[in-house]
Amino acid sequence: MAGGNVLALPDIHDGAGLTCSEKFDAWRDAVNTAFVPLEASTVHTAAFDGHLISQNLGDIQLCEVAGSPLQVSRTTRMIAQSDPNMIKLGLQLRGYCLVAQDGREAALTPGDFAVYDTSRPYDLYFDDSFRMLVLMFPASSLDLSRDALQKVTAARISGRKGLGAMTSALLTSMDQELNTGGAPYNFAASEALLGLISATIAHTIEPTTSPTANREVLFEHVKQFILNHLTDPSLTVESIAEDNNVSVRFLQRLFADHDETVSGWIRHQRLHQCRRELANPLLRGRTVSAVAAHWGFGDAANFTRTFKSAFGYTPTEFRYSYQPAGQVNGLTARPLATE
Repeated sequence: MAGGNVLALPDIHDGAGLTCSEKFDAWRDAVNTAFVPLEASTVHTAAFDGHLISQNLGDIQLCEVAGSPLQVSRTTRMIAQSDPNMIKLGLQLRGYCLVAQDGREAALTPGDFAVYDTSRPYDLYFDDSFRMLVLMFPASSLDLSRDALQKVTAARISGRKGLGAMTSALLTSMDQELNTGGAPYNFAASEALLGLISATIAHTIEPTTSPTANREVLFEHVKQFILNHLTDPSLTVESIAEDNNVSVRFLQRLFADHDETVSGWIRHQRLHQCRRELANPLLRGRTVSAVAAHWGFGDAANFTRTFKSAFGYTPTEFRYSYQPAGQVNGLTARPLATE
C-alpha cells in the first residue's frame, strides 16, 4: 500500500527538538487530524513515544496507531461539535486495549477487534505500549442498520475462530502492506472489505449457519484475495481455490451465483487498473506493455485486443485521448464504455 502518510511529526520518533510534553501533544494532534476530535491523556508523558501511519482506501481511512500507555475518549461535548456519523474498527496488533461504549467493555488482545460509533461517547484504555490498526468509515457504507450496529459496539470479536479469524487475518495483512509498501488497493478492494466487515458484524449479532450467508462471506473474501494478488501473473483459478481451501468447481459455482466467472472477474479488475494507470499523466513514462505486464497481462498483443474489446479503444489511443487537452494528433477524446 504505497503512499502511506505518516501523520506525526518526524520529531515524534526521535524526540529531537521537542520537550516530553510537546512530544505527546504532537502525537495527540496527529490522531485528531486523522480521526474525529478526541481527548487523550497519559501519565507517561516523560517517556511517551508513538506514531500514526495513514492511507485512504475508498471510503475507508486506514491507520496504524502506536503509543505508550494512555486513555483516549470521545465525549458528548465533542460529538455536539462534530458528528460525521462514522464507524471505527480497532484491530489490536500489540499490547492490550479495553474498549468501552454503550455500557459494554471489550478486552482486546492481539488479533481481536471491536467496532465503536463516533456518534456516541466511547473510551479506549491502553495499559501498556500498544499498536492498533484502526479503520474509520461512514456508517452508511455497511449493510447494517444503526440499531443493529448498536448491538455490537464494544463487543470483542475474536480473531482466532470463525469469520473473525478471516477478517483479522486480512486486516493484519493490510497493516503489513501499510508499513512495507505494496500494491495499492482501489475502490473495489474497499467495497469487498466493507462487505466482509458487514458479514462479520452481522454474524456476531446473530450467528447463523445458513449456507447462503456463508457463501456470501466466502465470495467477498475470495474477491478481496484476488484484489490483493492482482499483479501476480501466476494467479489462476486453481491457485485461488487452493489458497482459499475450496475446490475449483465450488469456486466457479460461487462466481456463477453472481453471473460472473473467476477468470472474467480477474480480467475486468486488471483492465480497470491498466486503464487507471494509462490515464495517469504521471505514468506517461511507463510503456503500455509495461503497464500490461505489471497487472498480469504477459502477451502485449492479446492485452491490446482485450482492452479494445472492453473499452472501444486500443490502450495507446486511450492514453492519448485522455490527455487534458482533449485532442492530440487529431484524435478527439470520447467517453469510455461503461464497465
